[in-house]
Amino acid sequence: MGFPVERPRRLRRSELLRSLVRETDLAAGDLILPLFVVPGRRVRHEIPSMPGQFNLSVDEAVAEAQEAQSLDVPAVILFGIPPVKDAKASGAYDPHGIVQEAASSIKKEVGNMLVVADVCLCEYTDHGHCGVVRGDEIQNDETLDLLARTAVSQAKAGADIVAPSDMMDGRVAAIRKALDAAALEQVPILSYAAKYASGFYGPFREAAQSTPKFGDRRTHQMDPANAREAIREVLLDIEEGADMVMVKPALPYLDVIYRVRQAVNVPVAAYHVSGEYAMLAAAARNGWIDRDRVMMESLVSIRRAGADLIVTYFAKEAARLLQR
Repeated sequence: MGFPVERPRRLRRSELLRSLVRETDLAAGDLILPLFVVPGRRVRHEIPSMPGQFNLSVDEAVAEAQEAQSLDVPAVILFGIPPVKDAKASGAYDPHGIVQEAASSIKKEVGNMLVVADVCLCEYTDHGHCGVVRGDEIQNDETLDLLARTAVSQAKAGADIVAPSDMMDGRVAAIRKALDAAALEQVPILSYAAKYASGFYGPFREAAQSTPKFGDRRTHQMDPANAREAIREVLLDIEEGADMVMVKPALPYLDVIYRVRQAVNVPVAAYHVSGEYAMLAAAARNGWIDRDRVMMESLVSIRRAGADLIVTYFAKEAARLLQR
């Protein structure tokens, strides 16, 4: 049966009708807010390539978490910039490190807020790579112990979820084993399972001061041309003990999010990364797009592709619009 019996526009005539038949919903409870934490007090430095985002001292990070909680955003994810970096990333697993301090403070000061701790070493190494380096090579197996120590120290400090983003082979199994041995078996792992070697990370590297001093990360992050490989990575991480998996970036990889959602039965997250944020923010500042409309359209597209959770710098802005 075709026109005139079939008239799809009948269900688009009003906002109430559109809302009634809407296939994909976006809620504040789907969002996770990233925070970049630095030493000091009352520090709030805007990140030049990410207007509206800041490097924050712990007290300011607590204030951000409180505001997010008031908007019904359920979680923050913490990235730390230590006062001193070294070859062994010792600031990452220091019990009094910057992420550990922030996690502890947020859990004490902010009710009903989940704290996710990013588990990686690139912000803490003096060479800017995600693991132990010998010559020009990242040593996969030597790095696993440092990642496991980092995850345990973050969980002991109060992190509800640990999220390894390094892309070393075997890191989920190493972290799960270490958490269980430390009587932290209830702490879930959100694995950056399909993390691509993307050009969209530039602003993040400025924010986290994690640009590699040499080379790049293509030996461990995924080739942007590959989609089937993402399923392999995801299934391996689940087999090793991941409770949730993530695809990163989001918008250029909506097809991968969809494939992962079809392949697994665990929660799927997507990271709406810094370059995606920066492009939308810059276009909006130039008056080329409607910031709110394009922001929400982008987030809905990530949910539509299959993401249950979205890590996004727009979390607070989106939550405010969703409260209207």
